[in-house]
Amino acid sequence: MGELAGAFPCLPYEERLEFLVKNRIALWDVCAAARRRGSLDSNIESPKANDFASFFEAHKKIEIICFNGQSAEKLFDKYVLPGFKPRQPRARLPSTSPAYASMRYEQKLARWREALFPFTEEQQPKKKPCR
Repeated sequence: MGELAGAFPCLPYEERLEFLVKNRIALWDVCAAARRRGSLDSNIESPKANDFASFFEAHKKIEIICFNGQSAEKLFDKYVLPGFKPRQPRARLPSTSPAYASMRYEQKLARWREALFPFTEEQQPKKKPCR
């Protein structure tokens, strides 16, 4: 989200949130809770989905649902869709994880920028404020 919305990881948390809000981007994990050994999504066990019906009811201006990789979309399909059908279009985007190495960073960034461009206020690439 750093280069897309200015919410660079080196910034304080509150500043990152301000940049996301300014760019009309909401971030929410599919899973409210789960067990996982290590960092691979394939190791997720006993997931409990977040309450997306309430989330979308409270945030009616959301225009698109973007998934950070295939695993997030599969979890959404399995644990959210049986009880909730969102009206928003969906887009599976390449995982931002370095573990997804079959696509270069620049390619991932281009795909994310293309998906979010029509919905963000600040549509110019951001300059990194820290090293």
